[in-house]
Amino acid sequence: MSTMAEQFSKMAVVPVVVLNDAKDALPLAQALVEGGLPCAEVTFRTDAAEESIRLMAEKYPDMLVGAGTVLTIDQVDRAVGAGAKFIVSPGFDPEIVDYCIEKNIPVFPGCITPSEVAQAVKRGLKVVKFFPAEQFGGVATIKALAAPYTMVKFMPTGGVSTKNLKDYLSCDKILCCGGSWMVKGDLIKAGEFDKIREMTKEAVELAKSIRG
Repeated sequence: MSTMAEQFSKMAVVPVVVLNDAKDALPLAQALVEGGLPCAEVTFRTDAAEESIRLMAEKYPDMLVGAGTVLTIDQVDRAVGAGAKFIVSPGFDPEIVDYCIEKNIPVFPGCITPSEVAQAVKRGLKVVKFFPAEQFGGVATIKALAAPYTMVKFMPTGGVSTKNLKDYLSCDKILCCGGSWMVKGDLIKAGEFDKIREMTKEAVELAKSIRG
């Protein structure tokens, strides 16, 4: 988990991907790798998610491919079976978290209240997702939550963009940000993978300019 957290911290931005067709998985993965972000949180919102993860993991074994929007134990098993290296859930589901810990699967549950962060700390987790970030107060809320829970770092997702990335990444309690602006559905659907690659490069450069 600590090694993965270091990788997330180094990348600073984790692309959150929704794929409706598995045929787009490999060209998207190539665009992200060439753009400098060899990472993808593939959301389990679509029927294509499992196969997309499998294709990415097989073709790009060094890429940090995980599953997001994981809501059930079955989805955990399917995602990991397909090659997912980490699990992200939008909220704190004790059953999913405990199952992942038991199976030694890196898991990042969503926590937006002190009670949820407390449950994560109780289980030894040091990194949690904060979703939906902008709707729940963004950086100000994260700083307030981090004050009593000094050992926890956050991965805000939801409403993060180039406009507010500096606000988030400037906070030392934020490990990295999840973002979808460089992998928008309309770009994927249109096959504009060159544009995705360029936008990914821009995201990398912006993150570097903020964090050095």
